[in-house]
Amino acid sequence: MILVVDDDASVTTSLALLLKQAGYQTLCASSPAEALELIGREDLALVIQDMNFSRETSGEEGLELLGKIKAGKPQLPVILITAWGSIGLAVKGIKAGASDFITKPWSNQQILQCVATTLEVAAATAPRPRAALSRNELDAAYDFHNLIGLDPKFLRLLEMVGRVSDTDASVLITGESGTGKELVAEAIHRNSKRRNAPFLKVNLGGISSTLFESEMFGHVKGAYTDAHQDRKGRFEMAQGGTIFLDEIGELEASSQVKLLRVLQDRTYEVLGSSLPRTVDVRIISATNRNLADLVEREAFREDLLYRLNLIAIHLPPLRERRQDIPLLANYFLENIGAVYRRRDLAISQAALWWLQGLEWPGNIRQLKQWIERTLLVSGKDVLEVEDFAAVGEMDLPQFRKEALPAAGSLTLEQIEKAMILKCLEQYPGNISKVAEALGLSRQALYRRFEKYGIVP
Repeated sequence: MILVVDDDASVTTSLALLLKQAGYQTLCASSPAEALELIGREDLALVIQDMNFSRETSGEEGLELLGKIKAGKPQLPVILITAWGSIGLAVKGIKAGASDFITKPWSNQQILQCVATTLEVAAATAPRPRAALSRNELDAAYDFHNLIGLDPKFLRLLEMVGRVSDTDASVLITGESGTGKELVAEAIHRNSKRRNAPFLKVNLGGISSTLFESEMFGHVKGAYTDAHQDRKGRFEMAQGGTIFLDEIGELEASSQVKLLRVLQDRTYEVLGSSLPRTVDVRIISATNRNLADLVEREAFREDLLYRLNLIAIHLPPLRERRQDIPLLANYFLENIGAVYRRRDLAISQAALWWLQGLEWPGNIRQLKQWIERTLLVSGKDVLEVEDFAAVGEMDLPQFRKEALPAAGSLTLEQIEKAMILKCLEQYPGNISKVAEALGLSRQALYRRFEKYGIVP
């Protein structure tokens, strides 16, 4: 059931008829008081509310109504209706908990798309009263073949990716460089209902404002001096599929306005033509920059930010999912070995443990590049610590500061004993693995067992 709230009877009547024809059940309210009464009584899936009631342009009553709805039923999605000139008001509403906003005048297709997406997102992101899915369960339900990891945070992230993939919601993927944002974007498309349509990647950092319209929307012959023939833009090329806007934080101000209008109206004009075209694409964007900070510095439009991040996915850096480093390292080694036709490759346990202790400022991309470089330079089938160190990717193991005790707090013997015990926990009953991880012979390890009174 969808509730439509507007003091204009023609608006509520037309919206109710449109939604009914699309298969939705509706209720109508002409005032905030009536709306709150219906919300308290009925089982609603969505509210569509105008922002202006008796106070013609202020929007205060609309914000007040929204606040009461979210206070009473925080999970109930709300779509706001506002004029194009009142986008700032809509942004206030999004900050207060609204799911999306529609500007007047609107098209029926735009409203139906917004309603469908909002309901899909609400269903996909609703709290689940069960335990998180295991990696095996995720792989059975979705295609995550190139997203490697077992870290609990990463598995929760994958579950969210799977749940929102089949919606049409715009997704903003954030995270440091090298964390796999493009791979996640590909996975979202691969698991969506648009999987058989194009997936188009666009690096916005490489498109200047003067070329933005031509690159994104295309141009007709004669649109400018060097336009000798018609050219399709990226949005037309991605029609029916997904467009991935990488480095969205680098987009210049003038280009931000043009992109916002596409997101808002789902229409664009080819350069040199005044005929509007409708676009049907899902937009996924990514950045390693803090867009909220850019908004504060007025370098990024706040209304565009809220249009882009209907779903926000943040990828953790590799240093926050260290238990996945051995999995990733062996996965890359296997793939690289296949490329160079080398079999039976391995990374020693001591080297894997050493790699886990590094900070990895370049994240997963850096790990992959370092493994490939080490394999090629060493020429060995089993890579050791000294092989990685010799390549010179990093000067020394940059262990986490929190992993080391404060100077003077422990003796070297206490640290050594703690490390032995830690390795015994990691490889219970396997003395050879423990010795290998510590860089000791079995005889030297047994001497330390005796020294520290450790019974393996």
